[in-house]
Amino acid sequence: MGRVIAVANQKGGVGKTTTCVNLAASLAATQRKVLVIDLDPQGNATMASGVDKYQVDATAYELLVEETPFDDVVITDTTGGYHLIAANGDVTAAEIKLMEVFAREVRLRTALESVRGNYDFIFIDCPPALNLLTINAMTASDSVLVPMQCEYFALEGLTALMDTISKLTAVVNSELKIEGLLRTMYDPRNRLANEVSQQLKKHFGDKVYRTVIPRNVRLAEAPSHGRPAMYYDKYSSGAKAYLALAGEIIRRDELAANASAVDA
Repeated sequence: MGRVIAVANQKGGVGKTTTCVNLAASLAATQRKVLVIDLDPQGNATMASGVDKYQVDATAYELLVEETPFDDVVITDTTGGYHLIAANGDVTAAEIKLMEVFAREVRLRTALESVRGNYDFIFIDCPPALNLLTINAMTASDSVLVPMQCEYFALEGLTALMDTISKLTAVVNSELKIEGLLRTMYDPRNRLANEVSQQLKKHFGDKVYRTVIPRNVRLAEAPSHGRPAMYYDKYSSGAKAYLALAGEIIRRDELAANASAVDA
């Protein structure tokens, strides 16, 4: 059964889409079957996957609101080697339409039930706000991966996100947990960044990934070419960092599986 991971942070500009696309591409390169669901109306993950958001026949809107079959919505040909549920401005209307439908919080979870077993990983790129789209993502997910910059305001945003996750756990998804905290756009020469990094490790321990994503021009350039960084410049520090993150996630899963086997 594939794992569903929401990539979320209520604060914008922290590298959610960059993480979603590049981590998915890195895992797909290890022969894992990966699906990316773009729930952000900006459609950045869609464009970064080499798909023109203005030309797609169906998006997450059709999946959530019109209950179009998954196979009629999924895009199997992307530059990252993963499958994609696209997004564009139509997804903005989905939030409004969802207000009118029954069981609106579980639409995405229901849509994924029949296909979840086809994938090793499903990543959901969430919008930078707590709305019905984000709630659908959290309800459908096993865990939340939180990209964040090591700066003061990022800590405030993290506190708000943890509160949100706690509330959602109590109401719509009791199984939801924190997958991990990912330090992005990291500059080790910045004293504040190092201080915040230490605070994160102190409070969250091994939930903080060892892998750190550096500030990297190639990472910023890659989306404009419609490619994940590893297919734009595989030697860049950003591409190498996301490959390392993919390796860390695979190792964590293997350790958890071995621990479960021992307990059994």
